[in-house]
Amino acid sequence: MADKPKLTTDAGAPIPDNQNGLTAGPRGPLLMQDYQLLEKLAHQNRERIPERAVHAKGWGAYGILRVTGDISRYTCARVLQMGVETPLLARFSTVAGELGAADAERDVRGFAVKFYTEEGNWDMVGNNTPVFFVRDPYKFPDFIHTQKRHPRTHLRSPTAMWDFWSLCPESLHQVTILFSDRGLPISPLHMNGYGSHTYSLWNQVGERFWVKFHFKTQQGHRHYTNTEAETVVGQSRESYQETMYRTIEVGDCPKWTVQVQILPEADAGQLPFDPFDLTKVWPHAEFPPIDVGTMELNRNAEDYFAEIEQAAFSPSNIVPGISFSPDKMLQARIFSYADAHRHRLGTHYESLPVNAPRCPVHNYYRDGEMNSTGIRSGNPDAFYEPNSFSGAEEDRTAMEPPLPVSGAADRYDHRKGNDDYSQVRALYNLFDEEQKQRLYRNIAEAMAGVPDEIVQRQLTEFSKVHPDYATGVNAAL
Repeated sequence: MADKPKLTTDAGAPIPDNQNGLTAGPRGPLLMQDYQLLEKLAHQNRERIPERAVHAKGWGAYGILRVTGDISRYTCARVLQMGVETPLLARFSTVAGELGAADAERDVRGFAVKFYTEEGNWDMVGNNTPVFFVRDPYKFPDFIHTQKRHPRTHLRSPTAMWDFWSLCPESLHQVTILFSDRGLPISPLHMNGYGSHTYSLWNQVGERFWVKFHFKTQQGHRHYTNTEAETVVGQSRESYQETMYRTIEVGDCPKWTVQVQILPEADAGQLPFDPFDLTKVWPHAEFPPIDVGTMELNRNAEDYFAEIEQAAFSPSNIVPGISFSPDKMLQARIFSYADAHRHRLGTHYESLPVNAPRCPVHNYYRDGEMNSTGIRSGNPDAFYEPNSFSGAEEDRTAMEPPLPVSGAADRYDHRKGNDDYSQVRALYNLFDEEQKQRLYRNIAEAMAGVPDEIVQRQLTEFSKVHPDYATGVNAAL
């Protein structure tokens, strides 16, 4: 039998056989003991986390809030006192689009800000519109289902959207904003932000005031037409990210004027509408906005995933002097947002650097995934409360006044006693003729392929706002 040919390197040197007859070098085996390879592959398999159920596509940056207006009579929150400067993280987003969606799509935009205050984190989690589609949180999951993909076709369904909206007249206000010129801003820098919900402020003497938060862009409120948006998407699906990143990177720092509308607690029952209804605005003539200060964005994130994708905003994050209201949608979001982060990021998501407060925090949360800080009570023996080991105690001096509640505890009848047309009519009447024509065309385009029964039902709702509204949409169809 002929001898086995000897293998050599490119330089002609022989490659020795090992004791098992296996050839060393590039033709040798790959073994499990190559732990660097296994670690790299294992990490790659785990690089992705669940995307947000809504607001998945987003763009964010760091900045600062500078308070220049005196509203100390309304709140004892240190973050809102004259002269205070607070670092912040802002994230803007589309509601319905997935992570890979185009930026320039007609959709509501999220407008979330995390203020790293000296008393803990305060999160303002709103939209670029002052109202929303529903006032009953029970309907929120159903609404989001209509904005996502059909379970059978796996396509976005205009039929589902308009079927839901036509059966929910409280959505008219938001629908009219969405399909007007305001529904497609050219970038995050050219849109307003709103807390949308009614929150509360309380001062040193325990007085409570209901409040609306507004962030008015200083770059100008600019928008695309549908045709312009299609052109932009054809050029780049990342137009918002490109604009925002490049603008901040060259030092052209975008700014927003921060304002509040104030309603004394005792006056809430005197209004002709429910001030805690998320489908309503507070008229500026009756509740003039008060300037608080300026929000500026001045620094891009170094690592998008760590600092923007893992950023977790929740209305449950408040500080002394700022609190909640009987707004039912807000009350539901206090739970659902924090719970969404626990699912998506992990039990101790608040320990991630981007979410961690910039001040000392004490709590008695124990164990669970991602717990890298142990028990934050200030003492390892104080892992329960109350205790005798100098563990953290609640600061009773920073307690807000009690919130009085009334009424029978029952499933919310959101139809009862609500006018869903007057404020929409006031908005519609603000539009000039060209703006109305664009509104009609935008709605007509979005109704393509929708069954006529649903279209007619929606036209009936438009007619209750104004006869011309229905007539204009019908003509555009």
